[in-house]
Amino acid sequence: MRKTWRAGTLTYTTGALVVLFLWLLIGDFSWQMKERGTQPVVQVMLRQFKVSDLLTGFLVLALPAAIGIFLTPIISYRSDRHRGRWGRRIPFLLATAPVTTLSMCGMAFSPMIGTWLHGRMGWSPEALNLTVILVLGFFWTLLDFATVVATALFGALVNDVVPRALIGRFYGLFRVVSLGAGIIFNGLVIGHAEAYYVPILVGVGLLFGVGITVMCLMVKEGEYPAPRVPVPGERRGFIIAVKTYARDCFSKPYYLWVYAAMGFALLAFGPVNLYAIYARESFGLSLATYGKYTYGAYCCSLLLAYPLGWMADRFHPLRMAVGTLVVYAAVMAVGYFGIVGPKSFGVVFLLHVVLSGCYFTGAAALGPMLFPKLKFAEFASAGAVLIAVGNILLGLLLGSFLDLLGHDYRFTFGLGAVIALLALGSTLVVYRRFQALGGMQGYVAPE
Repeated sequence: MRKTWRAGTLTYTTGALVVLFLWLLIGDFSWQMKERGTQPVVQVMLRQFKVSDLLTGFLVLALPAAIGIFLTPIISYRSDRHRGRWGRRIPFLLATAPVTTLSMCGMAFSPMIGTWLHGRMGWSPEALNLTVILVLGFFWTLLDFATVVATALFGALVNDVVPRALIGRFYGLFRVVSLGAGIIFNGLVIGHAEAYYVPILVGVGLLFGVGITVMCLMVKEGEYPAPRVPVPGERRGFIIAVKTYARDCFSKPYYLWVYAAMGFALLAFGPVNLYAIYARESFGLSLATYGKYTYGAYCCSLLLAYPLGWMADRFHPLRMAVGTLVVYAAVMAVGYFGIVGPKSFGVVFLLHVVLSGCYFTGAAALGPMLFPKLKFAEFASAGAVLIAVGNILLGLLLGSFLDLLGHDYRFTFGLGAVIALLALGSTLVVYRRFQALGGMQGYVAPE
């Protein structure tokens, strides 16, 4: 008898599982090329137009977080309750593909569009940079709307269609694809970003549009239990939906600790991720050499990705998170006190990339493992909202702080160490409560 795996109403043979993984990984490769390529290229463009650290923090971190606060809960709530011929995730994901492609092409041509608009309006030549930045910001905002929707639902789709017993290893494969995209981009592309940002952004945008569309057309969702039907006379509407969402997601202290553990961990990696491309310049590291360090870090992470996914299935993502956060906090503290030039910056940055990657791989299944399955997108979005608030504060306050300090980017490493310790403490609290709820063998997510 052939071995089979189940995910809800879906049943897979080994061959069908391989095909499912193939289509999901094609979509993920397209996604990761966008994620790896867009931010550093746009940051290079922003630096060319003399944008401050504060505005960089606002555009890159705070703005998408603010959009996510309002959009993520709505999309997740509606998606969990949507029932249609194409499933409950795929229709929303499919709609993001053309919007993402359009916005990335718009960003690529922002200097030309901004220059044309500026001349057409007859504005002062001294304000040309501001016009270009506004045009770039418009298309960046459009991209953020599409990305927030896709981010909210891509993981939810994986949670719905991938068997629970294999989800850690699947996220390990996801990480392999992500790192492969990073290796390609940093090894071959980023060194040319200053001169060739137009074909880079256009090419990545088209790749995303095609890859996500193909994935959505080829992956099939299963059947879901019908959403609860309101009884006659029951009040409905936006306010009632908000109250239901808040009661589901925020009424249990256990989930608040889960949100804190996941949120602080993601925020811990934010300071270095956000300003590393500027920090390398302040420490005397060329863009090409920065790309090589990143390339080397991704190669190391690539070798670790699948073993870390296997370890997550074997030992649980919570234990993986604890171990990674301990080491990351120590390395960032060393970076704060020990970076003095391009080589020391490069080594600490390489370790930052590898260790943050270990967390993203080893702890990737925390949400699917800890949240109720049928309302996964709701609970994941609630965590995303809290993380978004943190990102807004981090982007604005850290950017202002660095401008005041004359762009001393050593502080990004020190702040990363402090936030990692907060993440470690929160994760240990979650682990203790996880054990009380049944642990590895008998855990049941509280409803």
